[in-house]
Amino acid sequence: MALETEAKNPSAATTATTAATATKAKENNNTVGGKKNQNPNQQNQNLVNGNGTAADGPAAKKKGKKNRNKSPPEPTAETVEAALSNGHAEKATEEGDAGQESADSNANVATNGEEKPEGAVASGEGQAETEDIDLDALHDVSITVNISSPGAENLLVQLSSMELVQEIHQLLMDREETCHRTCFSLQLDNVTLDHFAELKTIEHLEQGSTIKVVEEPYTMREARIHVRHVRDLLKNLDPADAYNGIDCNSLTYLNTITQGDLLDKKKTRPDSVDCTPPEYVTPGVFEPPLLPLHPNVKNAKGPQALKVLTTSAWNPPPGPRKLHGDLMYLYVVTMEDKRFHISACSKGFYINQSTDDTFNPKPENPSHLSHSLIDLLSHISPSFRRAFQTIQKRRTMRHAFERVATPYQVYQWASPVLEHTVDAIRAEDAFSSKLGYEEHIPGQTRDWNEELQTTRELPRKTLPERLLRERAIFKVHGDFVTAATRGAMAVIDGNVLAINPGEDSKMQMFIWNNIFFSLGFDVRDHYKELGGDAAAFVAPRYDLHGVRVYNAVDIEGLYTLGTVVIDYRGYRVTAQSIIPGILEREQEQSVVYGSIDFGKTVLSHPKYLDLLRQAGKHLKILPHAVLNERDEPVELCSSVECKGIIGNDGRHYILDLLRTFPPDVNFLKLQDVQLSKELVDMGFPIEHRHKLCCLRQELLEAFIEDRYVSFIRIAAVHLQQLNATKQSEKSDEEKPVPALEGAEKKAKENGAEKPEEEAAEEEKKEQPTAGATKSAEAMVNAIREAQSNVATSNEVQAAEVVKRACAAVGSLKEKEFDFRFNPDVFSPGIRHVDGEEGTCSSLAKQKVLVQDAAEFLVVKQIPAFIKEHLAHASAPIDGQSLTESLHSHGINVRYLGKVIKLLGQMPRMDYLYRIAILELIVRATKHIYYTYMQNTEPLHLSAAISHFLNCLLTSGPVNPAVSSEEAHKKRGNGGKHNKHKSSKGGKGQQQQQQPAGGNQNGNSTGTSSTASAASDWTLVTPRSLWQQIRREAKAYWDWDLDCDSMESATTKFGILRISLLRAFCLKVGIQVLLREYNFESKHKPTFGSDDIVNVFPVVKHISPRATDAYNFYTTGQAKIQQGMFKEGYELISEALNLLNNVFGAMHQENGSCLRMLARLSYLLGDAQDALAIQQRAVIMSERVNGIDHPSTILEYTHLSLYSFANGHVGMSLKLLYRARYLMVLICGEDHPEVALIDSNISLILHALGEYELSLRFIEHALKLNLKYFGNKAMHVAVSYHLMARTQSCMGDFRSALNNEKETYSIYKSQLGEKHEKTRDSAECLRLLTQQAVLLQRKMNDIYSNGKLTTDLPPIHITPPSMGSVLDMLNTINGILFVQISQKDIVKVRSEIEKHFKANSAENEVNDAIKSIVAAANNNGDIEGEVPKEQAAATNGEEAPAAASS
Repeated sequence: MALETEAKNPSAATTATTAATATKAKENNNTVGGKKNQNPNQQNQNLVNGNGTAADGPAAKKKGKKNRNKSPPEPTAETVEAALSNGHAEKATEEGDAGQESADSNANVATNGEEKPEGAVASGEGQAETEDIDLDALHDVSITVNISSPGAENLLVQLSSMELVQEIHQLLMDREETCHRTCFSLQLDNVTLDHFAELKTIEHLEQGSTIKVVEEPYTMREARIHVRHVRDLLKNLDPADAYNGIDCNSLTYLNTITQGDLLDKKKTRPDSVDCTPPEYVTPGVFEPPLLPLHPNVKNAKGPQALKVLTTSAWNPPPGPRKLHGDLMYLYVVTMEDKRFHISACSKGFYINQSTDDTFNPKPENPSHLSHSLIDLLSHISPSFRRAFQTIQKRRTMRHAFERVATPYQVYQWASPVLEHTVDAIRAEDAFSSKLGYEEHIPGQTRDWNEELQTTRELPRKTLPERLLRERAIFKVHGDFVTAATRGAMAVIDGNVLAINPGEDSKMQMFIWNNIFFSLGFDVRDHYKELGGDAAAFVAPRYDLHGVRVYNAVDIEGLYTLGTVVIDYRGYRVTAQSIIPGILEREQEQSVVYGSIDFGKTVLSHPKYLDLLRQAGKHLKILPHAVLNERDEPVELCSSVECKGIIGNDGRHYILDLLRTFPPDVNFLKLQDVQLSKELVDMGFPIEHRHKLCCLRQELLEAFIEDRYVSFIRIAAVHLQQLNATKQSEKSDEEKPVPALEGAEKKAKENGAEKPEEEAAEEEKKEQPTAGATKSAEAMVNAIREAQSNVATSNEVQAAEVVKRACAAVGSLKEKEFDFRFNPDVFSPGIRHVDGEEGTCSSLAKQKVLVQDAAEFLVVKQIPAFIKEHLAHASAPIDGQSLTESLHSHGINVRYLGKVIKLLGQMPRMDYLYRIAILELIVRATKHIYYTYMQNTEPLHLSAAISHFLNCLLTSGPVNPAVSSEEAHKKRGNGGKHNKHKSSKGGKGQQQQQQPAGGNQNGNSTGTSSTASAASDWTLVTPRSLWQQIRREAKAYWDWDLDCDSMESATTKFGILRISLLRAFCLKVGIQVLLREYNFESKHKPTFGSDDIVNVFPVVKHISPRATDAYNFYTTGQAKIQQGMFKEGYELISEALNLLNNVFGAMHQENGSCLRMLARLSYLLGDAQDALAIQQRAVIMSERVNGIDHPSTILEYTHLSLYSFANGHVGMSLKLLYRARYLMVLICGEDHPEVALIDSNISLILHALGEYELSLRFIEHALKLNLKYFGNKAMHVAVSYHLMARTQSCMGDFRSALNNEKETYSIYKSQLGEKHEKTRDSAECLRLLTQQAVLLQRKMNDIYSNGKLTTDLPPIHITPPSMGSVLDMLNTINGILFVQISQKDIVKVRSEIEKHFKANSAENEVNDAIKSIVAAANNNGDIEGEVPKEQAAATNGEEAPAAASS
């Protein structure tokens, strides 16, 4: 078996210290391994030459075990797959696509270590030399071997010298010819190869050696693994697992939409393009249908090979049979309806003579023994043989990315009816307390804490070490999230015994599979002062933020707990790994740092202070002193709640990190705080329902950066004044050191800054905020100038300048720029040690700082957020992308009400206003839904959820279907259900019972045993629900939502019901039946209880980063912005390579790398490569983000452009239709992105001669562009021009003339007469006028004479060439190829070099692009990219957006 973990691996790590990690490594590895045996076709292997992580020496061995969960998919004849699979391009296939292979496998671009040292520097470690060598270590030698297996012809496989023998196993179990074997060993010259040996360590293995596959005898375990493998092969195509959210399966529809692989060279598809858009894609659609979201649901499953394959009830074999070698019995019903009982013995499988009611284990006559179950089944059932071949064919035709498991589970919010089949293995998985794959690990359950911490302790000096460490961290974390999710669901479903079963159900805690689970309720009034249950509900989320930032800082020796927060069925569950020894003793005894009673007793510990001080530098946390119960000052470097516990393993753990960042005073009612008038006018402070609100890390960074810019500015002004006075009294003394040197040094002594003016610039690069950067540049230049001009000065004056600047920006220290925050400064019940006025321990100063940061959020960041979106460069499409965008500006979602107020005043932000309101409604409803769900009996979940959706989305009848079971229960009021005895009358009686406002506003008690509470979900009506939503919106966001029904929300804000349904289902984890819902239905409720298919957990966790890959990626982006596409391409390929090493093949970040690479390939003129790479980006986004995620839409639009460039015209239309459908489903037609998609569709239809259709789309695009960009924008000019083109082709010259005139006037006013675009437009007008005059003459002639007399020249209506359409497509999608000569490039480069020292990244881009555009009139062969927003008037700020969008 591929993962023979029992093998005592002799080649394991040698040194004593690493022994622990090695065994751990083996363990992790095998866990995954085991999982993989169940799903041989969904390994999380690394698809792009990814076996790179091995170094040499004993570490490599260790790495081998830990890191080899990646295994290649089968390389089929298809070139892409050949390229993708771990470099095993087969020579055996007919097409010798060697060249093609290396092109497709984009990570092979920078192979063989031709990587420039840049790459090395990019890793940010600065050790250029060593890094470079490490990079070479990643790329390895490949050898080609023959593999001969019984009953199949020899295989020629190309392997890499760093692979493990185990990967050959995986390869064979995945290949079509050999996949039915699982129990075999590999032999070379009759010597069995060790599973975990790397190929390069095997003697006598050289090019062309033959490795033999030898069938091994089965053991009980191997037999079970074989049966599981067979079952997985048979249900390989079935999407049921993806719908049920099992084993990290997810859906992808790209190949359904393109009807086969885009890259097929054989033109199997008809050339006549059917381009009529389906009804729901044409402009003007109001409610898009739901069914097209999952195309091809009908025949997704593939043929059925067997009716039943299960373990027999005769198991286990009795003693006498055990001694005859029987291992287990199986029961099979074939499609021909024959029933067979099969025995497994060490030699293989045979049919015995048992029947359903008699046991007769003797072999049937004639007996037929086969080593593989599949051979036996093919022998007894012809239909099995046929079906199995079909399944295999379809399986190998699928793209490799369709079969790999995703890192985390992606849930679908709609699902078709799935048929439920008999499946013993599935049943066994569900009821085994194990995680389903523990039997593959020696030693059973996993010690999660040990694994999580051990991986963090791995060495990280060199690149291969870091890759190994990050891969291990990612792997263990992924497994932990899966286990925690499964455990949390078991806890809520009542499958786990509490560790304190005697207490109230809300207070119970659980341990399952070495993970600790607690519920989000306020236990023992812990949060009484802070907001009770509301605080207890959000605390885990804030704690998770804290874990995330401390993990990102990654201080050696400081440990956090593995933490996952799961929302399921209305409950919030926190899952944490367990600190060794914490369960044996009371919490009071174990805490050595921090406070367990909110600051009454406080402890400190020197080691913790040291560790936390290091972390605090990065997190901008101010060390501060508080008084303990004996009035002694105790120093802390974190909030008081943060507890330090030293585990039995001697590690220093910190937990309860919910107050890592300073509080948000805008949402706290505090006696001693006076907010500024501006904020008071806006309605602050708003009393939030809990007192845990804190500011985001992104906000603190933006705030400090903003203050730093002002600091530099003020210092510069003072210096210039100093200057002026100095110059008036010039003296002939020697010139001492310029004043500024001293000032600069002092200003930057604080460890956070770098001691050069570049400090400001450095910070910019990390997070550019457009506005601040410009002024920073001006300041730095002013300082430069001052520096050169200051003739004589002395330290005193310089110090004075800095001191004034510090005072002006409110720095904590008097003489240097120092901004850190005290998270406890407003916490009640904590007594601070107040320092003297004006020092950094002065409380007043700390309070002011925290208030300033909160004010900065409202006064600066919210307007900055809105301003950034005015250009519509990367417009949010749904609530999720809106939230991400707010968070990146450091704005919490609790400010959504204020954001909406501002958006509402700007007609050009209409779409964002609508998305924000939709998000607010969904979040308000979520709060109500959670308490609603907690009060619902498990019996009635589907009825209750469907009733809730009816109340939310419809205005028709919503009588709650109180199911027959309930009626039944009332009659025989058995056992504990008698709390339902309240006799419910007809509908009228229920109406009277309904209290005025619906009796659960936001915090109703849990499962109270009164009759009304148990079924009070039946009392909710649409009116009461919407009233609750309004109250919630007012209370939480201070925003007046004046709608009292779905109707009014639709008419007032234009919100689509289907979008609300999608957003809500995703937010709370509901899966509805995939069918068309009639929301207007007046006679019966829209949702019935059968329409609720499932409920899913909503899981929040940290996502480990790949630091080196990230550094390569950002360096690559910087190169691209300087116009060096080739170098950028190489760096980003290398980044992708590293990402594959860390995350395996499937991950969001890999997706953004692929999209970037495709864009670059296209810019570099290789459209075919762009298509191949982008296809993978689309599949990846569908699988990892979801089939209707905003980034999936973006990937689809890019893919359509590249497929048009490759001549697949019909295909690119289909892709655009899909993108448009998804857009409308998510946020409706009224969105700037829809304008772009419509322009694209119109152009392509125009190219196909479908002028009528084309006109409909371009008219819609024009309408949107006018609305969102104003009537003078370039977008609008282009739309008018496209309309004119289409109308002239239809012969409607008059309209065409009018539209082209509009284009001309915009160009003229924006770009001036002389600009080439204006001249083109004038030429176009001239031609149109000519044609119009000709046409008019003909018409007149016909009118006057009844027939044509004069011989007028015919009118030319030339259909556009594909080339011209492609040029236009590139223009509107923001890709401009600018012609530049070699000479200019050199000039631009040197200019950039000059600027590089002084200017920030933003400015380089500016200059680079300006010079490129200036040079555009020469001709050459290099292309530059100009962003779509300012295609003509280039403004560098947009460049990053265009490059990455």
